[in-house]
Amino acid sequence: MRNIFVIAERDFKSYFISPIAYVVLTIFILLSGFFFSLILGNMVEMSSMRAMQSAQSGQPPDAIDMPGEVSRAFLNVVSSIMLFIFPMITMALFSEEKKRGTIELLLTAPITDLQVVLGKFFAAAAFYGVLLLTTVVEMGILYMYSSPATGPILSAYLGILLYGLAVLAIGMFISTLTENQIIAAVLSFGTILMFMLVDAFARSSGESVKAVLTYVSIIGHLNDFLMGIVSTSHLIYYASVILIGLFLTYRSLDSLRWRT
Repeated sequence: MRNIFVIAERDFKSYFISPIAYVVLTIFILLSGFFFSLILGNMVEMSSMRAMQSAQSGQPPDAIDMPGEVSRAFLNVVSSIMLFIFPMITMALFSEEKKRGTIELLLTAPITDLQVVLGKFFAAAAFYGVLLLTTVVEMGILYMYSSPATGPILSAYLGILLYGLAVLAIGMFISTLTENQIIAAVLSFGTILMFMLVDAFARSSGESVKAVLTYVSIIGHLNDFLMGIVSTSHLIYYASVILIGLFLTYRSLDSLRWRT
């Protein structure tokens, strides 16, 4: 366990040694803040319009869970922004080690391949956690001026966390396939995008194919979490993707060991 912690600590600190962490954090904070203010403004404007229409018609306005709508829309946007962030988090995990030649030192050190894989995965997960923590500011503003239901928000965060860990595991595996960070980032982006577009293809498919594609869709499972629904099937799906990604990374690293 100590070896895993040492690797995780080293890789987590490496994010902040290079400009990657600061660029990613800046981009994410600016984009999330911009979209939160945009969503909030649109919701307030929509609420005012409905109130005016209700006053004109003499009917009471429809009850709307405004805080719930804002939090759900915001966290949905956060998951979309992450599509562009994930490749930047995982692209250097192994490709940079291969480029600098330090992968040989890592593979010949008195640590197992599994410890290397888990250490790097935990480092990427920790940085992803830092990104998610920055959204507490927007949620704090929401709680300051309204009373949103906490349950659906926690469910949404759980879904985004699992969704992120699954994508990070996939991106980490792709990082083992090349020593070029840009290629690793592009391949990761393309793979993640493909998993997200599966849901769109499912809508125009037959019932049997639609059921398979819907289950494969990585974003389809997230939608229920955003709606406040925590299902065992969704938990199993994300856990399976994480384990598959880690296993493929382990096998790829094992093949590198035999080639060095």
